[in-house]
Amino acid sequence: MARIVIIEDEPDLALGLRDNLEFEKHTVAHALTGQEGVKLATQAPTDLVLLDIMLPDIDGFEVCKRLRAAGLTMPIIILSARSQEIDKVRGLELGADDYVTKPFSLRELLARVRAALRRADPGAAAVGHVTFLVGDRRVDLTRQVVIAPQGETPLGYYESEILRMLYEKVGQAVPRADLLEKIWGVGLGPADRTVDNHIVSLRRKLETDPKNPRHILTAHAVGYKLVL
Repeated sequence: MARIVIIEDEPDLALGLRDNLEFEKHTVAHALTGQEGVKLATQAPTDLVLLDIMLPDIDGFEVCKRLRAAGLTMPIIILSARSQEIDKVRGLELGADDYVTKPFSLRELLARVRAALRRADPGAAAVGHVTFLVGDRRVDLTRQVVIAPQGETPLGYYESEILRMLYEKVGQAVPRADLLEKIWGVGLGPADRTVDNHIVSLRRKLETDPKNPRHILTAHAVGYKLVL
């Protein structure tokens, strides 16, 4: 099974996560500080990181930045009591794959862990090469990048999958519930903002004016649609 690193300074929470992950046959390492977590995640092959933001030394954003700067591509799921949109979008832009707000459902978190590990499996089926233009920017879903006149911007896995689903039904509204179920493998709660936070991050990467989007549009009371 997978090697998972938990970077969390709340011992009781970390212990509960560890027990449940080990019950599912994963190997788990735990760090109480950000710098210790970076060492644990880099000193041995790591399949997934569960990362708190509020740590006693460097914060989780800096940990995420360092792991991605080191060329590590394992899924990173942020676990944080900080629920403001700006924090969630910042985490996604630094390379996190998902952001779960505390307190969270353990069942849902474990489902997200399973989904993240499935997508990171090197034996997973390869998807055909897909590129398309969004305004003056080219999206390359195979390489997971946005190519703009000023350079390339990486896309997270979930951002790429959202774009893939929107592109498959370009011009049509795709329900938020469908995105969440097919990409994350979990149902939609009444206050779930998972998809919306990734949409905010995508708009900042694709739109000339993210606050007045022209390409990734909200379909009121339904979800989102892509207009090329």
